[in-house]
Amino acid sequence: MKPTSTIFVLIFSLLNLQFAEAKIFKNAYISFEMQDNWSCKLEQTEWVCRADDPIEAKEAVIVLTAKEKGPSDEFNIYEDHMNNSVQSVSKSGVTLTSTVKYKAVTLKINDHPWLDGLHSDSEIQNYYTRYLATVKENIGLLVTFSAHNRFYAKHSPNFDKTIQSLKIIASKDFLKSIDTNQAGFGEYAGNNEGPNGLMMVDPDRELGSGSFVGRLLKDKMILGGILFILALLLFVALKLYQKSRNR
Repeated sequence: MKPTSTIFVLIFSLLNLQFAEAKIFKNAYISFEMQDNWSCKLEQTEWVCRADDPIEAKEAVIVLTAKEKGPSDEFNIYEDHMNNSVQSVSKSGVTLTSTVKYKAVTLKINDHPWLDGLHSDSEIQNYYTRYLATVKENIGLLVTFSAHNRFYAKHSPNFDKTIQSLKIIASKDFLKSIDTNQAGFGEYAGNNEGPNGLMMVDPDRELGSGSFVGRLLKDKMILGGILFILALLLFVALKLYQKSRNR
């Protein structure tokens, strides 16, 4: 194998390692993929997922809630709720009125319909929140994807991947006979204070500041781009070297 080919094989093997890693969250009723440097834990009746890095953990969060289906758990009711502004009171006592960024649309994810809508300032001040809601048999599911305004563009592609991986894995018996003591079951709550830690961040301060090199190495997309550029530079350098030797 030529040296140039060997280098490209090594570089693209590294790239595959960077992008192939994904962590799978799974409980009794749902599963989804998320970034491998994120983890989930049960907080009362909600599963809360966020980055393991304490700085990045303040930028974005995924919250999963499920409940036994009730009279208000219908697609048209969910849709009406997503399509209208909602009011809440922040931790500091400020009344927030959300802005609908896009109205609810129906997505078919792994052969099951979900409603998808986006608000700002609905769950947490200065955060965008994307809502994914559905009903199946006797269970209602709500997954929220929240990120600070300054970092929504950064986390949105990863949110998209998680959303496309959503799977309802509960058995038919489970769906028909809900155990409300099941971990992660409770009433849907408009928890305007947000999951622990998010509202502690000053929205006027640049979030996620820290070691530039440290954050650069933690961002796999950037690292992958650097590896690709290095591969191109090595390729060009080797070509120039071979030309000079052949003269």
